[in-house]
Amino acid sequence: MSLKWSIGLMTGTVNDGYIDIAAIRTDGTDIIEFGPFELFPYKDQTIKELIFKTYEEARKWNFKDVDPDIFTLTENKITKEQSAAIEEFINKYNIKKNEISCVGFHGLTVLHRPVDLNNKVGKTRQLGNGQMMSNYLQLPVVNNFRTNDIDHGGQGAPLAPIYHLALAKNLKEKNIVFLNIGGVSNFTYVGDKDELIALDCGPGNAPIDDFVRYHNKGLMDRDGKFAKLGNVNHDLVNEFMENGFFNLPYPKSLDRNNFNFDDIYKLSLEDGCATIVKIIAIGISRALQTLPKKPSKILTSGGGRKNLTTINEIALETKIQCDNIDDYNLRGDAIEAEAFAFLAVRSLNQLPLSFPSTTGVKLPVTGGITSFNKL
Repeated sequence: MSLKWSIGLMTGTVNDGYIDIAAIRTDGTDIIEFGPFELFPYKDQTIKELIFKTYEEARKWNFKDVDPDIFTLTENKITKEQSAAIEEFINKYNIKKNEISCVGFHGLTVLHRPVDLNNKVGKTRQLGNGQMMSNYLQLPVVNNFRTNDIDHGGQGAPLAPIYHLALAKNLKEKNIVFLNIGGVSNFTYVGDKDELIALDCGPGNAPIDDFVRYHNKGLMDRDGKFAKLGNVNHDLVNEFMENGFFNLPYPKSLDRNNFNFDDIYKLSLEDGCATIVKIIAIGISRALQTLPKKPSKILTSGGGRKNLTTINEIALETKIQCDNIDDYNLRGDAIEAEAFAFLAVRSLNQLPLSFPSTTGVKLPVTGGITSFNKL
């Protein structure tokens, strides 16, 4: 009898207005089959602006008081929207509910403050009501993936590395890096003996998107066309790279708002985009230099892989072959959603989600909370 489908959801901090949904068959160790994948836009047009307001309130809150009221409003809206999107997804692809083992619901990260020199106790906050989704779908829903790792002294991120290892096995590749350029940039290194090293390495798409929106020129620098026309302000790059984060050893993780880009907002649209791209590329290059061995190649995923200027800069700075993961018959937009489908099954099977070399937790730990339909 074949394994049931696991459905994964991801909404990244870049806030592109889409819900990533993917289905895979897995036992939590191997990927048996890739199922359908689709990006569903939020139907409620007010949600994107609400999320940006929620980010602002989260920064002011900073774990210092009771949750702001906007958290409940945003959580309920995104849970209902994502639940409806799953219903539409499984109907469209003719997946019966008795063929689904679980849903992996990451939720929306509004603030992430891992253990570091300034924070002796890590904290993270994702919005998403697993019980509400379970009641809506009448399916088991796994969410709250990061808290157990944080509670055990880990960074709470990144969590995709164990899925990247499964992908590497399918590809029969070793000594490679899976680079995700989302709101922040992070990567997983899979070594010659399947050893895993993972870390957030610096900014990703979020500051570029924010900067383009500030100039009222759309939602993103599509294909890197603005950055390609700009001149890098090397003084600002050098100043930016003095941030202590870049000198921290791995494992380490970031919030999308960890860095201050105020000085870059004094630049033109093109020069600002070019300068941020250079910062992204150097951050990734520095992180790669801390690995025990130079990787043979970098497989890029996430929205940033479509910014050709960014990819060219990464290749220039790292002097490593950078390939689009889509060229390996994988789906670059689906990786994160697939990862949480995979992690949901691991959670149900009480398998570890994070490891000392991926989040800094002392011992491998599982995670996630499973909600079952109560209606």
